[in-house]
Amino acid sequence: MSRVNFDQLLEAGVHFGHLKRKWNPAMAPYIFMERNGIHIIDLYKTVAKVDEAAEVLKNLAKQGKKVLFVATKKQAKQVVADKAASIGMPYVIERWPGGMLTNFPTIRKAIKKMNTIDKMTKDGTFDNLSKREKLQITRQRAKLEKTLGSIVDLTRLPSALFVVDVMKEHIAVREANRLGIPVFAMVDTNSDPANIDYVIPANDDATKSVEVIVGAICEAMNEGLQERKAEKVDTEAAGEGEAPKRERKAKAAKRTKKDEDDALNANVADKFTKVEE
Repeated sequence: MSRVNFDQLLEAGVHFGHLKRKWNPAMAPYIFMERNGIHIIDLYKTVAKVDEAAEVLKNLAKQGKKVLFVATKKQAKQVVADKAASIGMPYVIERWPGGMLTNFPTIRKAIKKMNTIDKMTKDGTFDNLSKREKLQITRQRAKLEKTLGSIVDLTRLPSALFVVDVMKEHIAVREANRLGIPVFAMVDTNSDPANIDYVIPANDDATKSVEVIVGAICEAMNEGLQERKAEKVDTEAAGEGEAPKRERKAKAAKRTKKDEDDALNANVADKFTKVEE
């Protein structure tokens, strides 16, 4: 069964592309027709592509990998933030920090700085500072929180990127391409799908369209996370069940060794008795 259905996509306006004069010819395979000067996306292809992307991302989540969601455009940012946060995935909805992937150690340093400020607040060091210093540090913390707050838990490079609007997020896509990180994206009729590993042809301007596609993807990833949890519980239970078995085996081995030793001693004693006779 598909993750999304035709009617659901139609209702959300996923099929509306851009004006014909703004189109990118590379998107031709995903265009169904043109109506009133606007390109209409082939929703059957969208359904197939959502399923394909969802399956791969579900497996990544099941393996405990992190997927970074990127959407800095006004219509998509809140939807993406809510959906990504609901499954514990990092996201960027403010300006993309240049070099976030290609210069990841520097970004980690900035996050470390933010954590240090938090530590100062907790241990009372912050209270001993002057009013001016407090103001400077508070402003710095707020600035860091705005751009990096949602990626605090990203301790290593993400295993994949999910992008809404590849034209707007071209820097993020370029950085991922350079590092060989697979890119999953909602691609509209005015965009170039060439650098995208998993293309989902869809309207990337309407909030409802973004909500339906990102919702389906996050649902699949949540399934992967739940399966991972269940497997972990089963492994732990199996491990607990194995412990008594191991103990029984060890005891049995001890008994066997003791029996062998007793038999050997008895044999030696028997020989000595014979010699004495």
